[in-house]
Amino acid sequence: MSTPFAEVIGDPIAQSKSPLIHNFWLKALGIPGDYRRFHVPAEELPDYIAGACADADWRGCNVTMPHKQAIMDLVDDPGDIRGTIGAMNTIVRQPDGSVIGTNTDAAGFYSPLAELDLEGSPVAVIGAGGAARAVLFALARAHVGPVTILNRSPLKAMGLLATFGLKGDVAQLDAQLPPVSLLVNSSSLGMTGQPALDLDLSPLPDDAIVYDLVYSPLQTGLLKAAESRGLETVDGLDMLIGQAALAFELFFGAPPPEGRDEELRALLMA
Repeated sequence: MSTPFAEVIGDPIAQSKSPLIHNFWLKALGIPGDYRRFHVPAEELPDYIAGACADADWRGCNVTMPHKQAIMDLVDDPGDIRGTIGAMNTIVRQPDGSVIGTNTDAAGFYSPLAELDLEGSPVAVIGAGGAARAVLFALARAHVGPVTILNRSPLKAMGLLATFGLKGDVAQLDAQLPPVSLLVNSSSLGMTGQPALDLDLSPLPDDAIVYDLVYSPLQTGLLKAAESRGLETVDGLDMLIGQAALAFELFFGAPPPEGRDEELRALLMA
């Protein structure tokens, strides 16, 4: 008997904790299925999608760096993700064999901040890739501002401010941080195997929040520096679990089990 499965794809992919999350939920719910990692270099992305579409057991995939924008050219886009967020992180096979893309990153990112009133709050975002698009999409809907994007390419960052209708500024990665209420690292800097993210956090006010989307390692250098200053922090597991919950229901037709978050988090931190 065949077994339905989903995957997470990217390059690199060994760091992904998504299989732990989805397989934990599958087991907890007693749903037959599997969730795997699959390494897909950029040049192999079209062949991967074509092959996956032909497998009736393949329910879809999550998409991580560096494919969140390139994948949009290979799948259907009924929700106009290209015209709104501009990056996809979740691909779902339909019963007729067609494949659609969506984005669960924006909601996953915002869930730990949902109880806060960020309207008018100054924000700084590091990076201007696919994850940054989901972050900026969510922040624009929270009516934050102004937003400073720190990125190697200021021109690309300026384009993102315009895309999401945000007022703000852009700066190089080594520029001094402005005194913002929320600092978000949406880049791969600080991830295992990537260059460190070395920032001077002294300009941040004492009530600032530092949010790092990197989850490998979970305790990044940025979060350590923030905690040493006594700042509130949000780690990458919050977004990872939040976006995974939405994708899980799309893949397997059921929401994740309730009341198991602490158990799952302990598993991910082991």
